[in-house]
Amino acid sequence: MTEVISPAEIVDIVIEDDRWLDAGLVTLAERAARAVGEWLDLHDFQIVVMGCDDARISELNEEFRGKPRPTNVLSWPAIEFDARAPGVPPSLPDVDELGDIAISYDTSKREADAQKKPFADHVTHLLVHATLHLAGYDHVDDLDAETMEDAERSILGKLGIPDPYLEHEL
Repeated sequence: MTEVISPAEIVDIVIEDDRWLDAGLVTLAERAARAVGEWLDLHDFQIVVMGCDDARISELNEEFRGKPRPTNVLSWPAIEFDARAPGVPPSLPDVDELGDIAISYDTSKREADAQKKPFADHVTHLLVHATLHLAGYDHVDDLDAETMEDAERSILGKLGIPDPYLEHEL
């Protein structure tokens, strides 16, 4: 396991699968976190991103969600958010540390290949998605999903990444 702290100290990276080093997870995570922070007008925050494989994310998915299978990305917000009306964006969290993210190389790569998307674009989308979860966004119902997807589209668009929902659902 390798721990890398990015120079800007927004993202603390934990590498459990060395393939993430070659994939540029440090840069992708920093880029995604900065883009979300800028879009939300959220400053002085930190997140932790763990790059792992399907075996590790399966363990985490079972432990925290009761689903003993791999997934692409998991997130753990640092705080619980107040209930809000469906589709209403959450209030900005008043914390320095937003929470933690785990992302699986294997599942992310399979999805990017299946959807014929550049791996870096898909990973950036997953990290934007997870960071929005840390900021209180969710997709529990259709209105919340629409609000979250609109946020993702806007953030990714500013990064020059095409709308990930045009052909495939996450």
